[in-house]
Amino acid sequence: MKDESTSSKNRKRNKKKQKNTKPSKEEPIESKLKSQKDTKINKNNKRGGSSSSSASSKRAKPSNFLDMLRERLSGGQFRMLNEKLYTCSGQEALDYFKEDPEMFDMYHTGYQQQMSNWPELPVNSIIDWLLSRSSSLVVADFGCGDARIAKSVKNKVFSFDLVSKNPSVIACDMSNTSLESSSVDVAVFCLSLMGTNYSSYIKEAHRVLRPSGMLLIAEVKSRFDPNNGGADPKDFVKAVCDLGFTSVLKDVSNKMFILLHFKKKEQLDSNQKTIKWPELKACLYKRR
Repeated sequence: MKDESTSSKNRKRNKKKQKNTKPSKEEPIESKLKSQKDTKINKNNKRGGSSSSSASSKRAKPSNFLDMLRERLSGGQFRMLNEKLYTCSGQEALDYFKEDPEMFDMYHTGYQQQMSNWPELPVNSIIDWLLSRSSSLVVADFGCGDARIAKSVKNKVFSFDLVSKNPSVIACDMSNTSLESSSVDVAVFCLSLMGTNYSSYIKEAHRVLRPSGMLLIAEVKSRFDPNNGGADPKDFVKAVCDLGFTSVLKDVSNKMFILLHFKKKEQLDSNQKTIKWPELKACLYKRR
């Protein structure tokens, strides 16, 4: 009886042990997870907080990506606007920017970015020319942009562009300004012969210039490269001279732009000629 009682007690103890050991099968999993978590924490602590800086750098990437995306979108919109201005008339461009003036800001922001890549700016050559002359000369700046010429010289400057962003700029179609005939001494086109009717801008400059007044033109050099789809500069100079000017300067020394200076004739030729204006190649900027 004693042996049976003892064996019975042993069986009960074994059952209790089995019951106690069942939960232990799940413990290793929890223990393993906890161990992994502790290990990661320890590693991060050993790195001296490098994981937090790493995480912050990963978070910064989307911001940098968005900046790049915005820049590309901005550049794409600039190229679209730039192409539009070269392929429409001045009046069409004026109407377009009247509907959405913010597009004008976008265009000029992109324009300034493009100009930042140029080693020398043509507007500075024109400013230097004016500074070397009398400040009493009255100037008409056709397509003035940010009106840099007016800000840089003491001369009276009439600044014209498609949109006016400050009181000194007159918004208009450059083929039809508010100036009186023979009222200015210098007319300037600095990278602004953009419309399909660019010849009407030059005709307007001829109208407002006094006899012996100066016409200063700076344009992208590729637009006057006949070997690359551009106009022959000889044809352009001839057309301007047929309008009533004399060629004074043709400077092609700069690799980015060409400078052309003309003087208005004292008297118009009695036999007016039919002027053949060459088509100027649109200046389309490449994606960078």
